[in-house]
Amino acid sequence: MYLYRDLPDEPAIPFDLPILHLDDHIVVVDKPHFLATMPRGRHVTQTALVRLRRHLGTDLVSPAHRLDRLTAGVLLFTLRPEVRARYQALFAERLATKEYRALAAVREDLVVTHTVADRIEKTAGDLRARVVEGEANAISDITLVDRAAGGLGVYELRPFTGRTHQLRMHMAHLGVGIVGDPLYPEIRPDLAGLPDRGDFSQPLRLIAHSLTFDDPLTGDRRHFESARSVTDDLTPPNPPGLP
Repeated sequence: MYLYRDLPDEPAIPFDLPILHLDDHIVVVDKPHFLATMPRGRHVTQTALVRLRRHLGTDLVSPAHRLDRLTAGVLLFTLRPEVRARYQALFAERLATKEYRALAAVREDLVVTHTVADRIEKTAGDLRARVVEGEANAISDITLVDRAAGGLGVYELRPFTGRTHQLRMHMAHLGVGIVGDPLYPEIRPDLAGLPDRGDFSQPLRLIAHSLTFDDPLTGDRRHFESARSVTDDLTPPNPPGLP
């Protein structure tokens, strides 16, 4: 006899999941804020993986990498098991170039690229990752590239490693925490709880803006860009759907 715990109702994520590219091997999407990459914890049906499997009519869809639930932008999935490892290796071996955009308070000296390098570790059960002593395992370049209203600026972020919450921590370390971040530089339970109450008006203003790599099957140079902006008005337009 097997007993399974019923899953709680999941608030519907009221944003579409546009497809940027689709071929026989991969599908690239422009993931919205609040939609998890794949099922985990309380988030099962409201995930990019489940939406894609339903939309494309195949259970063979699998993520080649992952974006945090609160982060929007370019996300790549594979469509065939036999090619999955080749595309996953692009990220495991740091062969793919990722560029992010973030919205935060303006720090004028960051118009010159600043490199943050430290050691980040995250333990199970702890909401936040922490900087600890030891050899650096988290390296990011951060540059102020534009101005926005209200004394805010648009930053270009280039991670050279992929630690959990790396970019969010590095921005907070520089004193320019990302707008809408419920964890850094401090925990904000009021902000974190909004999506569970159906309020999606205050997203983390962090977007995976572009993804570039040499295709491991064809050798072609691939470049994909998100159509989203960290300054977008994210008022939910319609019930959730797919292209």
